[in-house]
Amino acid sequence: MKLLFKNANVFPITSKPFKGDVLVKDSKIYKIGESIKKDKDTEVIDLEGKYLIPGFIDAHSHIGLWEEGVNEPVSSDGNEWTDPVTADVKAIDGFNPEDDAIDRALSGGVTTVMIVPGSANPIGGQGAIIKFKSKIVNEMIVKEPAGLKMAFGENPKRVYGDQKKTPSTRLGVASVIRSYFTRVQDYMKKKEIAQKDGRPFTERDLKLEAGEKVLKGEIPARIHAHRYDDILTATRIAEEFGFRFVIEHGTEGYKIADYLKEKGIPVVVGPLMTFRTKRELKDMTMDSIKILNEKGVLTALMCDHPVIPLEYASIQAASALRYGAKEEDLLKMLTINPARILGISDRVGSIEEGKDADLVIWSGHPFDARSKVEGVYIEGKLCSGG
Repeated sequence: MKLLFKNANVFPITSKPFKGDVLVKDSKIYKIGESIKKDKDTEVIDLEGKYLIPGFIDAHSHIGLWEEGVNEPVSSDGNEWTDPVTADVKAIDGFNPEDDAIDRALSGGVTTVMIVPGSANPIGGQGAIIKFKSKIVNEMIVKEPAGLKMAFGENPKRVYGDQKKTPSTRLGVASVIRSYFTRVQDYMKKKEIAQKDGRPFTERDLKLEAGEKVLKGEIPARIHAHRYDDILTATRIAEEFGFRFVIEHGTEGYKIADYLKEKGIPVVVGPLMTFRTKRELKDMTMDSIKILNEKGVLTALMCDHPVIPLEYASIQAASALRYGAKEEDLLKMLTINPARILGISDRVGSIEEGKDADLVIWSGHPFDARSKVEGVYIEGKLCSGG
């Protein structure tokens, strides 16, 4: 069975918008064009006056970990804050696919997220990329693990300072991370020696196995850092150990945008429509979106759900228009840019032939606060609305 969306205002993202059609076949975008003929086995959906947009992607989310109606921190599953190094924990093991926020996220056009542990620990655990296409976690996974969450700055300082233990300073946070990756290097060397000697390796350590994936380049570090000095520290450590990374939040990244561009460091910026709850947020500004894009930094926009509920992803983006950000850049920050940062742009993030049919029908432009989502399709199947 084929599905033909006709007469839509199509926003492919990687090419110019046009009035026309999108044909879906076997979960994929099969053809796009101004006028596509209907076959006898094709269901037609007339979208005259409607907008067809790729499913939004949030590259940093705690949805399903901090559930709606659950009192944090007693009952949430986002932070294992009993040890500064919890590289072995996995976000999918705390994720609840029945979190009410998921249906609301779909109502805001969000189809794909990367779920990550919180930022209590310098080494916080493994994240996963998921689609909201099922209520079975294993069926939702696009990639797992997809990154190792790390954190600099005030969060780990506060958590362990309150416990009167290391790390209680920025010095301590950096030391914990360096010590961890030094142990990972030693662990990898032991493995290598065992392999050369032709004997089994019997000292497996799940915490160090996660770090090995980072040092081998199999997954990136996903580094929580607000202040630009923390971003610089994170960069130093990453260069010392030779691993790739993404900056999460990057509140002061606009202050060093040229540096980020030169180093090729991507940023998942946000949330920016929120109260300045701590000192490291004092210089937060919506202007950062315009600056980072104008400097050519690969930038995505996060809600940091539940800080901003995912259903308001388009509202946060639209708010940046009044600060001079471009509509084209903002749409990319919700679609193709996070897809590129997550390494899944071959599948999602734009309306192109061969990609997954993750498509959202909007009543109007998604940056118009009056617009509503009227249908969400993930891999060609209706998941919400319709």
